[in-house]
Amino acid sequence: MSEQSPTQTELPLPFPELSGDLPLLPARMVNEYEYCPRLAYLEWVQGEWADSGDTVEGRYRHRRVDKPSGALPDPDEAEEGERIHARSITLSSNRLGLIAKMDLIEGEGSTVHPVDYKRGKRPHVPKGAYDPERIQLCVQGMILEEHGYACTEGVLYFSESRERVKVEFDDELRAKTCAAIDGLRFIAAGGQLPPPLEDSPKCPRCSLVGICLPDEVNFLKREQESPRPLAVARDEALPLYVQATSAKVAKKGEVLEISIEDRPAASARIAEVSQVVMMGNIYLTTPTLHELMRREIPVSWHSYGGWFLGHTVGVGHKNVELRTAQYRASFDERLCLRLARGFVRAKILNCRTLLRRNWRGEDKPERLMEELRRDTDDTDRAPDFPVLLGTEGIAAQRYFGHFAQIIKGDKDSETFSFDFTRRNRRPPTDPVNALLSYAYALLVRTWTVTLTAVGFDAYRGFYHQPRYGRPALALDMMEPFRPLVADSTVIQAINNGEIRPTDFISAAGSVALADDGRKRFIGTFERRLSQEITHPLFSYKVSYRRLFEIQARLLGRFLLNDIPDYPNFTTR
Repeated sequence: MSEQSPTQTELPLPFPELSGDLPLLPARMVNEYEYCPRLAYLEWVQGEWADSGDTVEGRYRHRRVDKPSGALPDPDEAEEGERIHARSITLSSNRLGLIAKMDLIEGEGSTVHPVDYKRGKRPHVPKGAYDPERIQLCVQGMILEEHGYACTEGVLYFSESRERVKVEFDDELRAKTCAAIDGLRFIAAGGQLPPPLEDSPKCPRCSLVGICLPDEVNFLKREQESPRPLAVARDEALPLYVQATSAKVAKKGEVLEISIEDRPAASARIAEVSQVVMMGNIYLTTPTLHELMRREIPVSWHSYGGWFLGHTVGVGHKNVELRTAQYRASFDERLCLRLARGFVRAKILNCRTLLRRNWRGEDKPERLMEELRRDTDDTDRAPDFPVLLGTEGIAAQRYFGHFAQIIKGDKDSETFSFDFTRRNRRPPTDPVNALLSYAYALLVRTWTVTLTAVGFDAYRGFYHQPRYGRPALALDMMEPFRPLVADSTVIQAINNGEIRPTDFISAAGSVALADDGRKRFIGTFERRLSQEITHPLFSYKVSYRRLFEIQARLLGRFLLNDIPDYPNFTTR
């Protein structure tokens, strides 16, 4: 046939009408989907959120329009010519499956138009605004039409430049809006996190860039270019430790006040507190606990000796999808063994590095380094958990058997010497073992809080078994960081003279830190967490505190099939 067949146009495939217990879709999420499908999925499906300077400023700009004022009359009862000026109105449509909080509705009689406030200046683009904002406004117009109003246009108000941009709800914009609504519904129902944008200028300003990890995920998939340093913003908030006997923590305005026997002892601004650590018999007032939970600031509880008892958070993270993937993987024996090999291998490599860097003897431990290297090879070949446990035990015996070579001795002490012969615990019988046990307790707490904040269940692990209610996943994740953070803190505290033999007390064959020594050691541990290192894979500088969160999120990306493998951290 000589005639060409006519080209068949693409038919739209709308998402089925909302039914059952599916939630109404907020107009803001449709905006996010048009901006970046992955961002919309993280916020809408996985419940992720993080503030940035832009989001905080946006809330400040909305402080006036968020206060309800005026009334929106029923369209059938509105009188012709009656002026409408109603702020902060929430409307929904079950038929469309949409809900929107509208900053301002203006109009006369039954003819209205929504006004959406935006921070910043009007962009100089052909249509006066970008598609995500125009689509969000169109969603509001569609909902108003569902309620019987005539709505053919809306307004975007840019607060910084104080300009209004009229947006007509024409057929083209309505089609884009319907496509965005259906697209978001489909990815939410599909349960698969969309891939990240590639080298996009949108990412640096996105508030969720440290959660999404777009460049890191793309790098781990292809290993082509090192990521831009997008995910390493410094958080100035730090943990607040309270360990004075019978101390009281109360909130006064924006400040946490610590008092002892009703006498003020210390204070800290809530905005500068990342978590509150309670050591021993401390009283935390109920209003203070409510405020900390509202701000998602966790409270961890310890015995006076440092034993981690648990932590208090608010409603917890909403990412059920992540915990489902975690539980599913924890029952897959092959996957658990794969992850466990990685944890143990990274731990042995980091132990090897710590010994090599801090060795105090004249002769280099070349034989020991080679033996530990062989232990990592045996780890990779371990066919099951018993063999892996045996390999880990052999490597630990080699490591702690030479641990005294990196400790500065104190032979002139009248009470204790920092001699070390072997690892012991429950109870520790010498100062070095007491410091190691205390450092591990602090590390477990840090990892438990981090994993919970990311959305994991810290008590369901892959290598450690979750018996006796211990935080098995926290123990898994801390394995590579035992030498880098905990052991390194002990070495620094001893060799720099921050902890002295006289800082310990001995009773019934056990040794523990005294009050003053514990305070100084906590300070050393927290400084270690704040120390910046260069990431061996991503090549940007990051603190250990931030690194823990990155590693936890990368584990989540692996469990959700976003990256092919979990990259354990090993230092050079």
